[in-house]
This record gives sequence, structure tokens and C-alpha cells, in this order.
Amino acid sequence: MKFYMELIDTHCHLYDQALAEDIENVIQRAQAAGVSRFYLPAIDRQTETSMLELEKRYPDICFAMQGLHPCSVKHDVDEALQHIEQSLAGRQFAAIGETGLDFYWDRTFEKEQYRAFHQQIEWGLSMDLPIVIHSRDSIEQTIAVVRDHQKGNLRGIFHCFNDDENAAKKIVELGFFLGIGGTVTYKKSKVPEALKYIPLENIVLETDAPYLPPVPFRGKRNESSYLIYVAEKLAEIKGIDVEEVAATTTANAIKIFHRTTINTDA
Repeated sequence: MKFYMELIDTHCHLYDQALAEDIENVIQRAQAAGVSRFYLPAIDRQTETSMLELEKRYPDICFAMQGLHPCSVKHDVDEALQHIEQSLAGRQFAAIGETGLDFYWDRTFEKEQYRAFHQQIEWGLSMDLPIVIHSRDSIEQTIAVVRDHQKGNLRGIFHCFNDDENAAKKIVELGFFLGIGGTVTYKKSKVPEALKYIPLENIVLETDAPYLPPVPFRGKRNESSYLIYVAEKLAEIKGIDVEEVAATTTANAIKIFHRTTINTDA
């Protein structure tokens, strides 16, 4: 397979320990596959150092976000949010995220998840940063929160979109993009049917590496070089050339992040 297209991985945890031992090779393979930029979503304070160190190591291609993952929202949410606010004041980040709502594992801190989500959206609005949203088992609730804040200036991505046509249309109507990753290649996924009705201009590509690898790598560690498999599946769904998918989704990613792709020293 010959790669000559530019792709952007809009969501990848390349700083994760699962990739640490051979991160140089991971990035080299991705670049050989046409991936030119990597956007690194934050999880929490415990993983922040490794994320920022990777960005510093690859300042021209890796761009860190800042935020609090909903699964990391606990009883100390106020302290965590205070740290994020101070961090955002100290330097520029590519986006706020990943933030959102996750009701899959545990709803003990549901109230705190909502509070953290609302706060991070407000930071995105005040700082003119895109919001990268996590919404597991919470798509309708997450859409409702975004709708409450959308006055025309809020922008961003619903990361790892894995829902139906109805949810996809609501997200697009709110002016947000769908982040499409490896799950679109899964046999029982409802995403391919949903994407038939969504313009390519509303879609970006992601891997969520090292998680959710596409077919034929299910059960293995995911990495950014596999983004081409997502692009090819999307081309199949749309009945177009993969080159068109690459060009349009790359342009979309640049549009989302274009104000915030210059790193500053942390």
C-alpha cells in the first residue's frame, strides 16, 4: 500500500504507557502512513506530565490539550479544575478536553461530571478554544449540555462518535464535528449507516490510540499509523476515493484547531 495523503489524528493518547517503549517507531510509522499531526487529549493531572513531555519532544507535530476526563472526575473535582484553570492561564493549548459525560462505568459522581463539563465548556468559550467531547452512554445528555451553551461561538469534536443517525444530525446541527475512529470498521457498528447521511465536511479522523484499534487489528494495541484504515472505511461508506476523505478531513481538522497549533513552553 502506497501512502501519499496527509492525515491528521485528532485524538490519540500517544503518551500512554502502552506506547512509551517504542514511541519513536510509533510516530515514524504514522508519518510514513501520511499522518502529519497528532492531537493529544488530556486525562487528568496524573497523566499530564507524560503528555507535556511528549509534546516538548515533538513540538512541531504533537499538540497537547488540557482538561479533565469524566472518568477522572471524583470528590476532589474542585481541586482538579483549579489546577486546569491555572495551567490554561500559563500557556496555550490546542483545545479543552477531553471532557464530557461518561455513565458507562459508574454514576457516583454524575453531579460532579456535569459541573466539570459545564466549567470546561465555559473556558473553551472564554479562551476561544475548541472542545473535545467524550460521551459514553450519555449522548443525549451530552448534546443537551452543548445545546445549552451554544450561542454561535462554541466549536469542537464529539470524539469517538459511536451512535445513530439521529444523534449524528443533532451534533452537526450544533456546529460540531464527528470524530470517527476504529469503531467504524467493526461488524456490528451502527456508525457506517449514520455516516451515510452526514457530509464529509462535518467529520474528522482519530485513532484514540492505544485504544479501539480498527479491523484488522482488534485485540491489539492501536496506533496512529492505523488511521488509514479508518479513512478507507469512510471512503467505502461514502463511495468516494480515499484521497478525498483525507483531503477533506484534514482540512476540517485544520479548521477546528487552526488558531491553536503553535506550542509555547510549559
